[in-house]
Amino acid sequence: TQTLTLVTRGMALGQLSRSNIRSLFSREVWVGLINGLLWALIVGLISWLWFADYRIGLLIAVAMIINLLTASIFGVMIPLLLKRLGIDPALAGGVILTTITDVVGFVAFLGLASNFLLSA
Repeated sequence: TQTLTLVTRGMALGQLSRSNIRSLFSREVWVGLINGLLWALIVGLISWLWFADYRIGLLIAVAMIINLLTASIFGVMIPLLLKRLGIDPALAGGVILTTITDVVGFVAFLGLASNFLLSA
């Protein structure tokens, strides 16, 4: 939601243009990836120690990376799409982004869990 807020604010202040959207998108995806890797490492290690199973730690880490990347990608795309459709991004963006990240998070975690844990 921070990316969503940043983009929505930039649009409201007229700071976004066709020339800088690509660099903003690239920067936000990198931030999402770095955040994902950092938090995946921390939470993955804690999960591994907590459950005494490296597979659970790895599963949670990968799902977290997927979810944080999804949040950063859609955090940029949703306000741009909503504005193009004539919908106020400040009103609808948060609900849509939360729904997307929740669905992707559940599917990533449960899908990976079925592949990791049931195939072993």
